[in-house]
Amino acid sequence: MIMPGAEPFLLPGGSRGVLLLHGFTGSPSEMRLYGAHLQKRGYTVLAPRLAGHGTSLEDMERFSADDWMRSALDGYEMLRGAAAEVSVAGLSMGGLLALWLASAKPVARVVSLSAPIFIREARNLHLLPPREEARGRFLPKAPKKLPVEARYRVSYSATPLLAIHELLDVIERGKAALPAVRVPLCVVQSQRDHTVEPESARYIIEHAGSSDKRLIWLTHSGHRVTIDCEYETVFRQTAEFLDGGRLAEE
Repeated sequence: MIMPGAEPFLLPGGSRGVLLLHGFTGSPSEMRLYGAHLQKRGYTVLAPRLAGHGTSLEDMERFSADDWMRSALDGYEMLRGAAAEVSVAGLSMGGLLALWLASAKPVARVVSLSAPIFIREARNLHLLPPREEARGRFLPKAPKKLPVEARYRVSYSATPLLAIHELLDVIERGKAALPAVRVPLCVVQSQRDHTVEPESARYIIEHAGSSDKRLIWLTHSGHRVTIDCEYETVFRQTAEFLDGGRLAEE
């Protein structure tokens, strides 16, 4: 059963579409405000629910990196049926999936938000139990204050340790896909991200094959930049990028 508020959503608009991909252990809810902003600018917006997300922790354990990539691909194909042109924007792990899609499918533009190449807790990964011992073990999340209503931040309160292995697989696939990303790219990263090392943004910019690359730095937000204190800046500047406008690097 899907958690209330974690449902996928489609916002009809014009012939240009934007696929929004949520983050690891999150749900489409964290992309709803962003989607509404893009719809007002004339875009058709689709935000799928990645496999195993928005249901239960035990359900998430059943799915792998391959399943999450298929979820992103299914969303892309669905939106292609409703829009003549598709751009992709993703948050956290969704940012890596967006980059992978841009390397593999005809995508107009790609926006990567807080995508993890290097994670803050990497020094503790040696404590992660092997896959065969990780099932049924969950790491509680510390609650974080965010300036939006609860309906926009529906997510799991813990992380399945087994799923962390799959996240690490997505990171490696995202890194490998970067040279094949040739479309205009916008990377958004906060200096205060508690989950992702900010140097991840530089890595993406330096290794992506795009000739048109922009980097937007935030100074006050945490990790989930679509629902944190600078979300209006994120929406405005990335929408200008999706529109085809030139952005100065910040």
